[in-house]
Amino acid sequence: MRLLTLACALLFAGGCASIQKEKGHAEVATLVEERIGRKTRWNQGTPEDAEVSRHLDGLLKGDLTSDHAVEVALLNNPALQSTYEDLGISQADMVQAGLLSNPTFDASIGFPLSNDGVSETEFSLVQGFVELFTLPLRKRVAQEQFMADTLRVAHEALSTAAEVRKLFSEVQARQQLVELRRMVLQATEAAAELATLQHGAGNITDLELVTEQAASEEARLELAREELTLVEDRERLNRLLGLWGPRTQWAISEKLPAPPLEEASLERLESLAIRQRLDIDAARKQSELLWNALELARSTRFFGRVDVGLHTHRDANGPRLFGPTLTLELPIFDQRQALIARLEAQHRQGERRLAELSINARSEVRAARARLLTLRGVTERYQRVVLPLREKVVEQSQLQYNAMQIGLYALLDAKQSQVEAYRTFIETVRDYWMTRAELEQLVGGSLPGTASRQDAPSDDTPPASERPPEATPPESSPPTEPPSGNGHPPAHGHGATP
Repeated sequence: MRLLTLACALLFAGGCASIQKEKGHAEVATLVEERIGRKTRWNQGTPEDAEVSRHLDGLLKGDLTSDHAVEVALLNNPALQSTYEDLGISQADMVQAGLLSNPTFDASIGFPLSNDGVSETEFSLVQGFVELFTLPLRKRVAQEQFMADTLRVAHEALSTAAEVRKLFSEVQARQQLVELRRMVLQATEAAAELATLQHGAGNITDLELVTEQAASEEARLELAREELTLVEDRERLNRLLGLWGPRTQWAISEKLPAPPLEEASLERLESLAIRQRLDIDAARKQSELLWNALELARSTRFFGRVDVGLHTHRDANGPRLFGPTLTLELPIFDQRQALIARLEAQHRQGERRLAELSINARSEVRAARARLLTLRGVTERYQRVVLPLREKVVEQSQLQYNAMQIGLYALLDAKQSQVEAYRTFIETVRDYWMTRAELEQLVGGSLPGTASRQDAPSDDTPPASERPPEATPPESSPPTEPPSGNGHPPAHGHGATP
């Protein structure tokens, strides 16, 4: 009686499974928001999606920030939206695993060939029996697979967010590098113009003239290459954000922010990565579900297919017969040894992959942490030592130029060297933020106890050229502000104060 009740309950449960479109997407949104504080959404063509589209237009209307760019990508990236559909596929597999196979109905009828015969009929209804008892374990395996797929989708969303942050920093830096290239071009054009005037007066040689003209043309070509790279970087970011048409006209006005005044403790990041990384958690779930699948195969290796059913038969000259039927598959040759061996190998493979992923994660975190600290040290060195020294070089060159001790070309060279120092500094700050985004991706979320980029020094802080030399420490100034002035002194007489 208990066996019959259990079978009926399982039959009822197996026939009640349904697809829930939103299943898994809420979990993905929660995982992403917990780690980076940004929401994600699955576009299904509903009226709510129109509201999301209006929200995107609002994010792109003003000046684009790093956080807003991440939010746009999470809502609009086509590849990410495609990845979200993996949850629907995985859920369909999970529902299928919870369904029983359909019963089989057979019917036959035989007609007599002579007038004195009676027709013969036969009917049967058959249902697989073993799967009634393996159904809970099959559903458990499928549910674990769905959980692993959910973690993988959330990991893809976090990876997309990290790529957006890195590219955003690249575009910010590239805009400032284009500005610096324009300053260099202005300086070289001024030098070439002055050289032309001096050559006409017979004060310099042909070699000196063509040298300045060549430097000016090279600066022009460098600016063109820098502008092209900026266009390419913007288009790469457009692809990540899923933008086209008028939406690609976004603008970034804020300069690349300074590193935080204080770096949060980067100790124990390895443990944080192992605990928080979603791809590691997905690999762990995958190993567990392979073990459960292996247990399922082992538990049924000596049971072939078992079909039970009802059968009714009526002979031509006899009564109608009714009774149960039982069909057994005898596991003589195939005892699922191949399937079990395959699952054992896949389980061992999954464990090795989990170990590899964990080891690689620890190593990558250590390398990224070392790179981040080194870049921070280089940035601070530039800010405290190199840039002030370059500024002093320009100041002293200006004094000597005013005293007619050096020529204008020497002053221009000093100014150009200062601009190049700022260029290297901006590239270092860019590399710092890109490495920071990579480190956050490697640990599976924001770094603990750190301020966001929005908390970096604002553009309201006056640049170094507008402050007394020792009024505030160098850390409080926006380090990526370009040198003051237009990059060159005016081309009037030697010794005049520019």
